[in-house]
Amino acid sequence: MQLEQTIRAELAQPGKDILLMTHIVLGYPSLAVNRQVIKQMVANGVELIEMQIPFSEPMADGPTIVRANQEALEAGTTVKECLAFAAEMAREHDTTFLFMTYFNILYRYGVEAFFRKAKEIGIKGFIIPDLPPEEEEEFWQLARQYEIPPILIYAPTSTAQRMQELAASAEGFIYCVARKGVTGKQTDFDASFADYMARCRRSTTLPLAVGFGISCREDITFLTGHADIGVIGTATINLVDAQGPEAVGPFIAGLR
Repeated sequence: MQLEQTIRAELAQPGKDILLMTHIVLGYPSLAVNRQVIKQMVANGVELIEMQIPFSEPMADGPTIVRANQEALEAGTTVKECLAFAAEMAREHDTTFLFMTYFNILYRYGVEAFFRKAKEIGIKGFIIPDLPPEEEEEFWQLARQYEIPPILIYAPTSTAQRMQELAASAEGFIYCVARKGVTGKQTDFDASFADYMARCRRSTTLPLAVGFGISCREDITFLTGHADIGVIGTATINLVDAQGPEAVGPFIAGLR
């Protein structure tokens, strides 16, 4: 599918040893702030942006992103607004946008209707962390039909067999969780992490993204050579909370 080709083309450019993927929660603290943040991310070289449609029970997320989901919903953010905002961003910015959410959002909207709308908007991939490939056969069929890759997730606890099973259904890239647990907590990189990434490499030919606890230039430097994409999520949300959206550009510019 096109997403993998886009990633490989970006990695082939001179000086691009690792790509950056950022994560925002739509509607937190507002769509207006999301708009400012995305503009700065794109201007400072982010290659992929993961837009999370807020959900009431974001089971893979840590306290910061859970709070962002809750506050976005309390402020009245709707799926319809998120789709309209995503369409606006895809029209205005030449970067790769993905949707991250939970399967209930698609189920309530209508799975095929959601795929159809995402294709129309220009979304390049879905990250649905609560949907394994053994469930909801319609979703996987529609992913092929609409050519929107399902991004699957490896964890340090994944066995070699499970990694191979996931790789058989994955497209675009594999999202490698850097450690056990939820998003937000700082990750320690050690010999066991290197072993884990080597297992990930052996299991698939797809590009590898690493997220959960990636928060600074030193983390991205360490990941270079182990991963193809470094994922920054909670760190940018905390930065906007503490310093405002104007702080995002310099932060992103300093990561590589």
